[in-house]
Amino acid sequence: MSLQARDRAPDIKSGSFQLSKLKGKSVVLFFFPKADTPGCTVESCEFRDSVKKFAKKNAEIVGLSPDKADAQIKFADKYGLPYTFVPDPDHKIAEAYGVWKEKSMYGRKYMGIERTTFVVDPEGKIATVFAKVKPAGHAEQVLESIQG
Repeated sequence: MSLQARDRAPDIKSGSFQLSKLKGKSVVLFFFPKADTPGCTVESCEFRDSVKKFAKKNAEIVGLSPDKADAQIKFADKYGLPYTFVPDPDHKIAEAYGVWKEKSMYGRKYMGIERTTFVVDPEGKIATVFAKVKPAGHAEQVLESIQG
């Protein structure tokens, strides 16, 4: 099942993070396959470079991947990524958002994250879905989609 614009965003609870506690703000949930890989680094660093522009639109950025917390912390520290990361090693969150999909590389099929971004509006509904994201230039695309 794929989530679409106007659907209620499934709540996310992980450690001290809870999506429903951000009601009143726009929230950018960007799902990426693996910390510290080329495309994921480009995407994450573009969000880092735009973090102040997102803040001016009352928007929080949250990165989600199947990595464990320690890998995400190491990644955030290495590149100075100043926003929240949510580990999803059991891919339950990715499944709830419909981004845990069968992929294929070099003829081998496997399950993984389809790079997707959801913009959740201040009422907790999905405003925009960016599917099959190309990392370069994506943060600017997302920023332009947020009302504010």
